[in-house]
Amino acid sequence: MKPKLNINIRSFSYKKGIPTDDNGNGGGFVFDCRGILNPGRIEEFKTQTGRDMAVQEYLENQTEMPAFLNAALQMIDISVQDFLNRNFTNLEINYGCTGGQHRSVYAADKTAEHLKFKFPEVELNVKHVVQEEKNWINEPY
Repeated sequence: MKPKLNINIRSFSYKKGIPTDDNGNGGGFVFDCRGILNPGRIEEFKTQTGRDMAVQEYLENQTEMPAFLNAALQMIDISVQDFLNRNFTNLEINYGCTGGQHRSVYAADKTAEHLKFKFPEVELNVKHVVQEEKNWINEPY
């Protein structure tokens, strides 16, 4: 039986550091979303996340997030296919932004959706490091 490829997808805040690879194989990606306009600087989005429709619409229509994510997914797809061909068992994909709330959450979720559709044979584990630590409660800042 062929081993299953486990893909860990995480959103995080650069203020708290890049997540470590607990599998120890060192294979994967860290994408920096801070070059994309930050919805967190807009009053109406401050307590929302990348899972809220208004934030998603902003990222998709007012920023370069679609092009950024498309480029990231092209690289990820190459590695996933290669990892599957070589029977690798772990791949790390991390998206960071300033607070781990808007851009990285959006990118991590969209990556998981893409991979679930394109590679249904892989096992996906999505973790939103900052949001899960604070139970998805965002205070105004």
